[in-house]
Amino acid sequence: MDAATVSLPPTLQLSLNLTDEQFFQLCIDNRDLQFERTASGEIIIMPPTGGETSNRNSELTYQLQAWSRQNKLGKAFDSNGGFTLPNGAVRAPDASWLKLERWEALTPQQREKFLPLCPDFMVELLSPTDSLKQTQLKMQEYIENGARLGWLIDVKNRRVEIYRPSQDVELLSKPVTLRGEDVLPGFVLDMTQILSPD
Repeated sequence: MDAATVSLPPTLQLSLNLTDEQFFQLCIDNRDLQFERTASGEIIIMPPTGGETSNRNSELTYQLQAWSRQNKLGKAFDSNGGFTLPNGAVRAPDASWLKLERWEALTPQQREKFLPLCPDFMVELLSPTDSLKQTQLKMQEYIENGARLGWLIDVKNRRVEIYRPSQDVELLSKPVTLRGEDVLPGFVLDMTQILSPD
């Protein structure tokens, strides 16, 4: 008998009724995958990224961490950092940053799990398996839940969408740099390696 082949979408969405603790344990027990949970409780399972996306994300996180370490205004997080947003969704941006006062207000127990707040700043790097529409909705969700600045980087089309509270989305084509504005004072992201075609 021939084995059946099952084709699965690159990103799976499951409806499971899990408590916050059960969801956290699911993530811990399956570290090879990245999980998010929508505000309505749907669990999204994402595979590891490919080499190109991982390298670009590493460059992005490196630059944000270097700036954060130098000015000591807050804490930077990589793509493994989970945040429980005020609407109940659990999200893990590709890179994010949180003001120091907000970090220091968290208890040691809160710091050990998904942080119970929305980051001040976040970046989503669109990978080949990501849906642009779904990622745009996620960016809007961050802003609606308290984020002050967000960047959606679309490498394939070499453009960036900038999200800010109470403002229309700003679209930049082939930017050389991105500035952190008043949210990340003095931060300038060099886009050379991130948007480079090879």
